[in-house]
Amino acid sequence: MTPVDDLGAEVPLRGTPSRVVSLVPSLTEAVERTAPGVIVGATEYCAHPADLDVPRVGGSKYPKVDEVLALAPDLVLANVDENLPRDVAALRAEGVPVWVTAEPHDVPGSLASLRRLFAGAFGLGAPDWLVAAERVWAPVDPVRAVAVVPVWRRPWVVVGGSTFATDVLRRLGVLNAYADHADRFPRPELAELRAVLDGGRADLVVLPDEPYPFTADDGPEVFPGTRCALVSGRHLTWQGPSLVEARDVLGRALFP
Repeated sequence: MTPVDDLGAEVPLRGTPSRVVSLVPSLTEAVERTAPGVIVGATEYCAHPADLDVPRVGGSKYPKVDEVLALAPDLVLANVDENLPRDVAALRAEGVPVWVTAEPHDVPGSLASLRRLFAGAFGLGAPDWLVAAERVWAPVDPVRAVAVVPVWRRPWVVVGGSTFATDVLRRLGVLNAYADHADRFPRPELAELRAVLDGGRADLVVLPDEPYPFTADDGPEVFPGTRCALVSGRHLTWQGPSLVEARDVLGRALFP
């Protein structure tokens, strides 16, 4: 049977893939960790594994399709949030199988998506790290804080409802003040964010180091009088092997 991806599209593989181009940083790490050596191309943002030495084919939003094709992949990995439909369509039009993962809403769903990918595309069972991540993230801690979670500034963009990061924080005892927002990534004005904090609807600002690289000198100064937690964006938003350690890493940053 022809496997189908998260969106229900058939992926016409010609055997087990051995030349994979990944357009999603977290999938690059997950696949290379699980099936070493199959990744032959990745984006400029695929920073893990740190020793991955393969050609770079542009960014996730704007991959260089001609360079992807030049690598003669037998599978390309994409994500509905990170990649544009036109690029997926262009690759498929050239006869390249593309596996698209769904937008990540929560930890269990994201790990289930990876199980489907490994089984459907590679004929593999769940790797040890995935089983460990499922165990690590099963508990949900009591609520200890309510946060706003900016991921960009100029303009301000925050994490909203039905997102992977919101679920990660919830399991660590941090509710997202924008969890009920209709948009997955709202764009509130700074005055609104300050009003949420000053009005007591949130008591914490969580500042990841990606996609915007918030630092101790770039971000916290905007929210005087409010506790700010600088966290690893990879551990907050990536669905892959980093999840095994992410609970401890994020927990120490959120509640030192």
